[in-house]
Amino acid sequence: MAVYTDVAAEELAEFLKGYDIGELLSYKGIAEGVENSNFLMHTSQGAFILTLYEKRVAVDDLPYFLSLMAHLAGRGVRCPQPARNRKGQVYSTLAGRPAAIINFLEGMWPRRPNAAHCAGVGDALAKMHLAGQDFPLVRNNPLSVAGWRPLFDLAAGRADSVQAGLRDAIARELEHLEKHWPLDLPVGVIHADLFPDNVFFLGDKLSGLIDFPFACNDILAYDVAICLNAWCFEPDHSFNVTKARALLNAYGRARKLSQSEQDALPLLARGAALRFLLTRLVDFLNVPAGALVKPKDPLEYARKLRFQQGVKSLRDYGIAPPGCVV
Repeated sequence: MAVYTDVAAEELAEFLKGYDIGELLSYKGIAEGVENSNFLMHTSQGAFILTLYEKRVAVDDLPYFLSLMAHLAGRGVRCPQPARNRKGQVYSTLAGRPAAIINFLEGMWPRRPNAAHCAGVGDALAKMHLAGQDFPLVRNNPLSVAGWRPLFDLAAGRADSVQAGLRDAIARELEHLEKHWPLDLPVGVIHADLFPDNVFFLGDKLSGLIDFPFACNDILAYDVAICLNAWCFEPDHSFNVTKARALLNAYGRARKLSQSEQDALPLLARGAALRFLLTRLVDFLNVPAGALVKPKDPLEYARKLRFQQGVKSLRDYGIAPPGCVV
């Protein structure tokens, strides 16, 4: 989450007249994240999140994201629900941006995830994948392997200003992944951005998944790979096999990974690392002037990529066959 587009109080109060969620009492921008403009609002009827969609989010994709949240919630997945305005619409326009209001979920995201948090994420991710099996809408992933070279082209000219040799390192990895990316693994609805700040907990108990603007249809195990990178590294950049084992075992108990998915997981994790290295690099090099946003460090994912390049099997993730994910 972030704030790129500011909203005046008078403008927001007028916007809320189109909804039946009470009068505006207060609101403030949420500075974490890098993609959309988000605000925590308090009205006379409770707390809500206002999102102004920017950058990589196309207006035509909003029905997918917002309908998906309703679909998942109807199948027991804890996630926010969009509010409809008086015209029955789940999004409209504010400050020149597509905007939606969703209900506020109680909980906090874990600043230092532990193994219990990782197990909760693995379980919730598997259940989300199962719940999405009958979701009728389809959205291809614009940030899957076919979308990485255009991102590289945007950043290549200045990549070495971030770290010497970064351009060539990315180019080599991109060529490898384009050549070897799997095409025959199970696909379905994925979150595609399930980082710790998109998962709320009450203590060690998961209370909800949030922030679905990257949700799409893609390889299910790729979503698992994204989580391995996002949840299982320590602040000193070391990989924590205890956390990885907890995440993978919990996922496998809810949705069993096939042998082909297990075999592909190290390569998928390399792809996930490259994807976030590239998007972070582009964002780092192109932060809008005056934006209330903290750009994420792209080199964090350069380090994670180097680790994933050395992974040979699930043993490196703490899973020894026949593990619970088999």
